[in-house]
Amino acid sequence: MSSSQPITVITGGAGFLGSHLCDRFIAEGHRVIAIDNFITGSPDNIAHLIGNPNFQFIQHDVTNYIYVEGRVDNVLHFASPASPIDYLKIPIQTLKVGSLGTHKALGFAKAKKARFMIASTSEVYGDPLVHPQTEDYWGNVNPIGFRGCYDEAKRFAEAMTMAYHRHHGLDTRILRIFNTYGPRMRLDDGRALPSFVGSAIRGEPMTVFGDGSQTRSFCYVSDLVDGIWRLLNAEIHEPVNIGNPSEITILEFAKEVQTIMKEFTGREAEITFKPLPADDPKQRQPDITRAKSVLGWQPTVGRAEGLRKTIEFFLKKTATL
Repeated sequence: MSSSQPITVITGGAGFLGSHLCDRFIAEGHRVIAIDNFITGSPDNIAHLIGNPNFQFIQHDVTNYIYVEGRVDNVLHFASPASPIDYLKIPIQTLKVGSLGTHKALGFAKAKKARFMIASTSEVYGDPLVHPQTEDYWGNVNPIGFRGCYDEAKRFAEAMTMAYHRHHGLDTRILRIFNTYGPRMRLDDGRALPSFVGSAIRGEPMTVFGDGSQTRSFCYVSDLVDGIWRLLNAEIHEPVNIGNPSEITILEFAKEVQTIMKEFTGREAEITFKPLPADDPKQRQPDITRAKSVLGWQPTVGRAEGLRKTIEFFLKKTATL
């Protein structure tokens, strides 16, 4: 390892997003140290990196004291459950990794004099009354609702990050991630795309909640990772939305998945409807004006292309293609 080679610690490094970040930072010449406790991450996501001289893995719960020997230049705190099925099942761990975990990661970055990035979320906007959502919108969140464990953990994490920036002078970044998809998602993670695909693979109807008129904006993972890379290397401490502003209703999205699944498998899945879960946001679309102006970033992967890549990954993983 060169003495000038950047060293980046990624918490949640065995997760869907974290593992793609490991790939990108290694490709950019960094030595990457991934930390994960496998609550929602998987060894499969980083198996291809084992043995790479620029990759190190530490199995650890970041709500406890974090120790890494030697210099560290960047700390990216991506450890957290990130889908409703996970944070409804483990709400206390979700709150702890957003609060205690963020505090430990910030303290670690401060001790190492490292740049710090918190992976926040569009969920800080709750069920938004402003559309599309800009970074200066404060949100409409139910703190004691079923989703509050995730929403409030991330809002706290942002507040803690800004406190470390203002009080300790820590060089910080706040990333607000909107719906993201791509290879290495878990079929059972409860989010729209893997749920639709998983149902179709099993020969079951794809479930749309409510009447499907609620909207989301889906960003392919490589676009998100590029935005993260640019944000880390930009000089901005205020939150930045990273997501794809192409808005679509969930029912339309289900029909797109239905069409592509039929292309691959020759079978057409049915679509069924169930009641809308509590506090489910009715609309979600990022305003990416800040990302465009400060980072020179905007998404480049179209939804049809991204869906085909992701669905092909799922079908290969389940050996049905």
